[in-house]
Amino acid sequence: MNRNLKKFNGEVVIITGASSGIGKACAFEFADNGALVVLAARRDNELKKVEAEIKKRGGEAYSVKTDVKNIEDCKNLVDKTIEKYGKIDVLINNAGISMRANFEDLDLSVIKELMDTNFYGAVYCTKYALPYLLKQKGTIIAISSISGLTPLPGRTGYCASKYAMNGFFNTLRLENIKKGLNVLVVHPGFTSSNIRKAALNKLGVPQIETPRDEGKMMSASDVAQIITKATINRDKNLILTQQGKLTVLLHKIFPSMTDRIILHEMAKEPDSPF
Repeated sequence: MNRNLKKFNGEVVIITGASSGIGKACAFEFADNGALVVLAARRDNELKKVEAEIKKRGGEAYSVKTDVKNIEDCKNLVDKTIEKYGKIDVLINNAGISMRANFEDLDLSVIKELMDTNFYGAVYCTKYALPYLLKQKGTIIAISSISGLTPLPGRTGYCASKYAMNGFFNTLRLENIKKGLNVLVVHPGFTSSNIRKAALNKLGVPQIETPRDEGKMMSASDVAQIITKATINRDKNLILTQQGKLTVLLHKIFPSMTDRIILHEMAKEPDSPF
């Protein structure tokens, strides 16, 4: 496929979790660069707004209400995409939720909710899209996290889901390495988005207020620009922000020291659970 920095030449890109945050930013960025974007999320009204804005900017978008926890919804997303465009070139598994509570206090339903959304949702979408992606020698993108490479106290379920994503998608890459499929695993650091406001507390209820200064974080738009370029370059792994790269490196070399630093930093959050 002919890829260049400014145009995807009508390539079809499915984006889950496209109603906000990194997914929404990716929708705009890929559409601005010539992709035909298929938007998937649970909030249909917000999806329609993103779709309308893309079309207003001269792009092409198609929204499909999707709850990635539901295997039939994931199949429907792929079926609708094929009905509409006849192919899939890129799948961005971005849909995800977070949590904030010590495991000791946590209702187990929260762990299941995170695994069902973050991990199994990505697995379901990938399973149904894979035959079409192989045909196009396309790209699967998994939005993991720095927390898929290091621990993050108060987020056991979140870390577990991201570690699981890493193992799954890194292995999927190897399984298909001779078939022309590219798999890109992206590890954003703290990114300004809705994810912390929607994060579940110990009872599984959204915490509403973010415990961190969103203004000091990388913007979702910046993350989307990096992902777009990495897709064009067919990169395999991204670790974002200098702080994120340093944390991952230090944790490999000095794990005990880095654990203490991480715990100290997270303990500064308002109403920290530890």
